[in-house]
Amino acid sequence: MYHTSKIFPFNYSTHNLANGLKVILVPMKNQGLVSYYTVVRTGSRDEWEPGKSGFAHFFEHIMFRGTEKYSSALYDKIITSIGANANAYTSDDLTVFHLSFAGEDLEKVIELESDRFQNLKYNLQEFQTEAGAILGEYLQGRSNPWSLAFEKLHKLAFDEHPYKHTTIGFEEDIREMPNLYEFSLHFFEKHYRPENSVIVICGDFQPQEAINYVMKYYSDWRTGHVPPVINPEPEQLTGREAEIIYHGKTMPLLLLGYKSDAFNINNKNMTASVLLAELAFGSTSEIYKKLILREQKVQLLRADFGFSRDPKLFYINSMVNNPFLMNYVRNEIFAIIAYYQNCLVDNARLENLKRRERYTFLMNMNTAENVASFLAQFIALTGGIEVIDELYCKLQDITPQDIMEAANYYFAPEKRNIVYLNEKI
Repeated sequence: MYHTSKIFPFNYSTHNLANGLKVILVPMKNQGLVSYYTVVRTGSRDEWEPGKSGFAHFFEHIMFRGTEKYSSALYDKIITSIGANANAYTSDDLTVFHLSFAGEDLEKVIELESDRFQNLKYNLQEFQTEAGAILGEYLQGRSNPWSLAFEKLHKLAFDEHPYKHTTIGFEEDIREMPNLYEFSLHFFEKHYRPENSVIVICGDFQPQEAINYVMKYYSDWRTGHVPPVINPEPEQLTGREAEIIYHGKTMPLLLLGYKSDAFNINNKNMTASVLLAELAFGSTSEIYKKLILREQKVQLLRADFGFSRDPKLFYINSMVNNPFLMNYVRNEIFAIIAYYQNCLVDNARLENLKRRERYTFLMNMNTAENVASFLAQFIALTGGIEVIDELYCKLQDITPQDIMEAANYYFAPEKRNIVYLNEKI
């Protein structure tokens, strides 16, 4: 299917193979370069089985272990020889594998990627080696106060949903991981299937040639995706708080997470919150000017609604200059929330923000890699990218009244979770 966009600045086409694999082609002038993204719509959200967190992130690593045809050493040699850059990342709702390379090497890249997604092979020793490396990564992350604070916030805010654990997983599950070799094989079989994956190709290439290569190398990929069994999170009825004593040097951290909604383009509260986060806490907001510029009591202040497949959190995070200011900063945050709950934002300021959001979006569409990376998050949420045009159209319709209603809906005290982190005195 060929698409002519209204806001997304490139024409693109979508193709669906008989096995359910979706391919999105975005040709653009990019100095002969191509970015190739494989989006697997499985992240830590899908780790619903008790004691089995961390496997989505594990496969970000193990997918580079190679196959019968292309060992890890041979794969690396070929990638290096063509001057490509290959990497991967995992989040709550997706795992992404991406490469950037010269367009003339497109067929070889498609062959390599199709082979590892269909024929990944690793033995028990390789599995245990990688699992041990992930434990080391987790322990290293424990030295980062932000990592500790976000881990605590998610444990505090969620009782049932897999969002309770961060992407890397619970520590006890990671320590047990080396004993779960057979489970890892089943995880791969359940989730790394064509109907759960989307390929995005952006840059300098010929669309018909690209789809011919995809059909040649991916058509035999067998279906078999097994969707996760995720129980919805119970409604939070009262606010929650927790404190962390950090054994090291750090400035105090203040994290707030209000229960939010899943991504839904028809949910006006959700759409309005994209703008509410910037209006209330962005670099042009009154609280930012006061706490960071004038009073210099805060080093960092930011807010993010956070698009997600299931209801998650509206985040407000701050790094405070000293622990004696924590309550002051918290109360200033409460005060600005109360302002937006009771006062209409100036319409001219709102319209300026809409224009700035649109301008920033378009300015970031300057390379094939930036485009593919941006598209990946919406593919994880909806399975496609058509929703991007819809989202930016919906943003244009948001009114000051909509901003006020969203503030009242999301910033209810019973939906609030707070984590305070201070160093040990």
